[in-house]
Amino acid sequence: MKIIKEFKEFISRGNVIDMAVGVIIGGAFTAIVNALVDNILNPLIGIITGGVDFSSLSITIGEGENPAVFAYGSFITAVINFLLVALVLFLIIKAMNKFHFKKEEEVPAAPTTKICPFCKSEIAIEASRCPHCTSELAAEETE
Repeated sequence: MKIIKEFKEFISRGNVIDMAVGVIIGGAFTAIVNALVDNILNPLIGIITGGVDFSSLSITIGEGENPAVFAYGSFITAVINFLLVALVLFLIIKAMNKFHFKKEEEVPAAPTTKICPFCKSEIAIEASRCPHCTSELAAEETE
């Protein structure tokens, strides 16, 4: 019974639910990003590179039944796809931040201190007498 109670507490925590929603939305978002990269950006890169297919590039070392095949072209393709996905995500997040999280202009806080005109020490804004030099401040100096 204790384990069931602990499990209910664990699963009903906000951060677990938030994480689950994030994973589900992330999966759906992954499909969008992959479609953009695979169907739009990769063909553009193919046009720019003259249709070179990096995935077929490899080096074979050794002869016989089990030669070692280093498919470095697949690695190059994976790196290019990673960079494209990262670029698309960066641009999407940048656009979302621009539209959804506009910074409100920060209003400067009202000053809480001022400078004593006699000794030039920093004192509280409401002070009527300087605690450092004991000078009495005029009414206009206290405002």
